[in-house]
Order: sequence, then C-alpha cells, then structure tokens
Amino acid sequence: MNSRKIRLSAFILLALVQLYVPAKMILDSEGVLSSGIDYKFKTAPIDPNDPFRGKYIRLSYADNIIDIQNEADWVQDEPVYVLLTTDDDGFAKNESVSKEKPANDQPFLTAKVRYVTSDGTNKLTIDYPFDKFYMEESKAYDAELVYRESLRDTSQMTYALGSIKNGEAVLKDVLIDGISIREIAGTS
Repeated sequence: MNSRKIRLSAFILLALVQLYVPAKMILDSEGVLSSGIDYKFKTAPIDPNDPFRGKYIRLSYADNIIDIQNEADWVQDEPVYVLLTTDDDGFAKNESVSKEKPANDQPFLTAKVRYVTSDGTNKLTIDYPFDKFYMEESKAYDAELVYRESLRDTSQMTYALGSIKNGEAVLKDVLIDGISIREIAGTS
C-alpha cells in the first residue's frame, strides 16, 4: 500500500512538472508581449518550409552587422547583448554589442554571434533570436509569395515587429507597408 502511494505521488508530481514547463514558457512569452518594448526590424529575403514544425517565413535582417574593435575578441555562436536604439523612422538600430549584460535601463536584446570577419574589417554579424515567423498552414504559401514580392519591390517597406523585455524577444508580426502579412495573405 505504501508503494502505491509513492507511485501515485510520483505520478502526480511528474504530471505537474509537465504542465508547469510549457505553461511557464507561454507565460514568459506573454509577459514579453504585454509589457515589452516594440521594435521594428527591417528584413531581407529568405523563405523555407520546415516539415517538422510547419510553414513559416524565414526572416533575415538588414541591420545585423555591427562594427567591433577587435575580431579576435569574438567567437562564433557565443551569446551577446545588443544595445538597441531607434532611427528617425522608428526602426531598431544596433548601437553596440557586449559580452556583458547591460547594467543600466537601456533596451537590449540577447542574441548570438553568427559570423566574425577575419580580414581586418572588424565586423560582427548577429543572429537575432526571432528568425522564423510561423503561419497558419492555409495562409503560409500565400504569405510566402507576398513576402518575397514585397522584398523585391523597393517601394514597399517590409519589417518584423518584435517585442523586447529584459533581453528576451518575441516576434509579434511581419508587416508590409504597415499591414500584417496575416491580413494580406488572408485576402489574397
């Protein structure tokens, strides 16, 4: 009888842990969305499909290269902190990059080093944590076509809208001339 109580208690504990982990992830993302600072990031073209995770738009960013002082100080795939500002048009700009978490209240984004130049040009390419925008299966193909076309058309402004809080980021939407790609793909 005692063994049965132990197994039941272990089962209940395991079930609670399995519920807690995804709930915490969802609540953390919702916290970033609800009280984070919104930034617009200019995008560049790339669009694949992942058979295991579904349809998405792969995003590449126009402003993800930062000038650094010494190439030897940086390593590919290491975590970094990107200090952010906005330009006159309201788009996010990388002010600087650091290996240390900022101590002040300046907005920052936790990212990774994608590439470091080795030719003396002292450039660092950043991998933003939000490079995939998942879509409803029925709208994904249309959204992909609209997104590709908008990037070719220089008269259209295509950007990702992300919310950032304490270095964590959640991608809210992809917009073309201020209109959600979900809305555009749904009416195409």
